[in-house]
Amino acid sequence: MGKSLIYRILEEHLAEGELSPGKEIGIRIDQCLTQDATGTTAFLLFESMGIQRVRCDLAVSYVDHNMAMNGPENHTDHLYLQSVATKYGAYHSRPGNGICHQVHLERFGAPGCTLLGSDSHTPTGGGIGMIAIGAGGLDVAVAMGGGPFYLAAPRVIGVELTGSLKPWVASKDIILRLLSILTTRGNVGCVIEYFGSGVACLDVPARSTCTNMGAELGVTTSVFPSDEVTRQFLEAQGRGNVWRVLQGDPDAEYHRITKRLHVEREARVLDNIRKYGVGAKVSDPGPGPDGYVEAGFDRIRLNLDELEPLCATPGSPDNVAPVREHRGKRVDQVLVGSCTNSSFHDLMIVAHMLKGRHVHPGVEFGVAPGSRQVFNMIAANGALADYIAAGSRILESACGACIGQGQSPGAGRVSLRTFNRNFTGRSGTPNDQVFLVSPETAVAAAVTGEFTDPRDLGSKLGIPYPAIEIPARFVVDDGMILPPLPAAEAARAQVIRGDTIVTPPAGRVPPEKLDGRVLIKCGDKISTDHIMPAGIYLKHRSNVPEYAKAVFLNYIAPGGDKTVSFASEGGPSFFQKASACRDSGRHGVVVAGDSYGQGSSREHAALCPMYLGVKAVIAMAIERIHKANLVNFAIAPLLFVNEADYNRIDVDDDLVIEGLLSAITSGAEKVTVRDRTKSFDFACSLPLTRRERNILAAGGKLEFTKAQGG
Repeated sequence: MGKSLIYRILEEHLAEGELSPGKEIGIRIDQCLTQDATGTTAFLLFESMGIQRVRCDLAVSYVDHNMAMNGPENHTDHLYLQSVATKYGAYHSRPGNGICHQVHLERFGAPGCTLLGSDSHTPTGGGIGMIAIGAGGLDVAVAMGGGPFYLAAPRVIGVELTGSLKPWVASKDIILRLLSILTTRGNVGCVIEYFGSGVACLDVPARSTCTNMGAELGVTTSVFPSDEVTRQFLEAQGRGNVWRVLQGDPDAEYHRITKRLHVEREARVLDNIRKYGVGAKVSDPGPGPDGYVEAGFDRIRLNLDELEPLCATPGSPDNVAPVREHRGKRVDQVLVGSCTNSSFHDLMIVAHMLKGRHVHPGVEFGVAPGSRQVFNMIAANGALADYIAAGSRILESACGACIGQGQSPGAGRVSLRTFNRNFTGRSGTPNDQVFLVSPETAVAAAVTGEFTDPRDLGSKLGIPYPAIEIPARFVVDDGMILPPLPAAEAARAQVIRGDTIVTPPAGRVPPEKLDGRVLIKCGDKISTDHIMPAGIYLKHRSNVPEYAKAVFLNYIAPGGDKTVSFASEGGPSFFQKASACRDSGRHGVVVAGDSYGQGSSREHAALCPMYLGVKAVIAMAIERIHKANLVNFAIAPLLFVNEADYNRIDVDDDLVIEGLLSAITSGAEKVTVRDRTKSFDFACSLPLTRRERNILAAGGKLEFTKAQGG
C-alpha cells in the first residue's frame, strides 16, 4: 500500500518514535501560533523556561479573542503580548488585523509545514496541505522553544470526495455531513485526509471550512492535498514561492475505523455509516442489555452531487439535520463570521445575495469579516455598502460572538450562525437555540425571517445563485503585523507587565495516596466551554486565581437542571466546594462520562481546576487536547474499566487511591479506587505513555521541561 499525505508529511518531520498507528511520536514543529485568550499563559510559561528567543522557524502572536475593552484587563494583556513577542522574536498581529486562522492562512501558512497553535481550530491550515494541530499553551510554549510535539501516530480516516457541489450547497454542508457520520466523539487518535476527484471543485476557503470544523470531530487534524487550486490561492496572496505539490499515493493506506454506537439513540448515525462508509459493517446487537453495536468502515465516500443544505441543531455540532426539515421555523438572529466562514469568498456570496434587498424586519443580522484583508477588499469593491444598505450590523474582525463576546441571542430566540460550535450556553445565553449553517442558508433566513432552503430562493424571491471567483490578486497590507526584531535589538526590549499578568501556578507531583472527594459528576460530551466558560469571564485568563472562580460556573446538566455539584439552587459553587476541599488538605476529583473535554484547547480547563486542588479526572473517555493539558498540569487522567461503575458514584462520595504515584511511575496499567462512602472498589486504567508518566511524576510539563534543560 502507498503512503497517505499525512504520513508523508509526518515522515519529513519525525524527531522521535516509530510511525506506527498508536505509537507515540515526536515531530518537529515549523510554525507556532497563539491567540490572546491562550497566548498570555503560553508566553508566561515560555518565559518560565528561561529560553531567550523563539527557536521554531516562525511564531505569531495574534490578538483576536478578547477585543471588548470593558475594564483594563484586555488592553493590559494586549500590551504584554506585543512586548513579549518583540522581546522573544515572534511576529505580532495587532488587534483589528483579524482572526488568527484566517490571517495565518493568508500570510504565513505553507504546504507541507507543521503548525502548532494554542487554539483548537488551528487545523484550518490543513486547507492548504499543512499538518496543523491545536494544543494547549504549554505544549506550544515548548514548541516555540524548539522542542518536539508529541502525539500518537494517527489512524488515517480517508474521506473520498466525488462529484461537485450544486448551487446553494456549500463546503459547510460537507463537514456537517461528516459530523453526522463520525459524531463529535470516539475519534481520538485519528486524522482526516480528503482525496478524490471532488477535491478539485473546492477552493481554499471551502477546504479550510472543512479542516477548521474537523476540530469538532475530535480528530487530531484534517488535511487536503496541495494542488493547482492551492497554488492559485498562494499566488494571489503574493506567496507563490511557498507552494509545493503534495498528495497521497493513489493506493494510499487508510485505516479501518470501528465505532461503538447505541442502536436506538444513534440510529441515524448508524444509517449514515451504512450509506457513506465503504466496506461498512454493523455487528448484530449482542445478548446483553446495553444496546450497543460495533460499526466499522474502510473509508468514507461523499458524492458532492447528492449533498443538500444542512444545519447543526442546538446543543452540539453533530446534531445534524437537513435545512428542509426546519423550513418555516421563525428566525430571530443571523450572524456570519468566525474562523469558519468569514473569508472573502464567503462574504462576497453574502453580499451578492443581499444586494438590492433588505434584511427581514424580524431578524437582527450581523457580519464579521475574518481579516483586515477581507475588510479592505469588501470596502473597496462596494460589497460593504451593500451590507450597510441591507441593514446589516458590521462587527469587528474578531472571534466575537463565536466565543460569547457579544451578540448573545434573547432567551428562547433562534440564532443561525456560520460558526463552528453551538454548545449550550456558549453564546452567552443559557439554554440558547443556536443553529450552525452555511452562509447561503444564513442569508436565506436573514431575508425571509425563517428557515429557508436556499435552493428555494430562485422561485421564492428571484435570487440567482452567486458564482464567486477567487481574485487573481488579494489586497496585501501587512502594516498591522509587527515582524521580529534582530536578536540584539530584541534583547534590549522591555516586557510590559500590568497587574493582570500573573505567573501561572506550577503543578505539584501527584500524591502517593489520593484522598479525594467527588466535586462534580458530569454526563457525556462535556466541552471545555462547560468547564471553563469564555464570554465575560475570559478577560481574567491571565490571572488564574481570579479565573478559577468561573470553573463550571455556567454548566447546565442535561435536562436543564443546575450542575449536580450544587447541593441545591443557590448552593455552593464548584469554586467554593473545591476551595474548601483543598483547604481541608484533601484532593478534588471530577467524574465524567464519554468524550470529556471536547471543544476548545483552552488549557485553563486543566490549569484552573489544578489550582483548586483537583488531582484526578475519572471519565469514560477524555479528548486528546484536554487529556494532554491534564497531564501537563499534573492532574491524573483515569478511565473507568467498567462503565457501570460510573453509575454507582455520586457527588460528594469520598474516593481513595492507594499508591497513585507509584502506579504512575511504575508503568502500572490500572489502579484500584475505593469509594469509601459506599464501601466498594472499582478499577480504572491509566492510559499514559512513559513520557506522560514522567511529566506527571515531575509535577507537570513545565517542571519536566526545566529538568530536561529547557
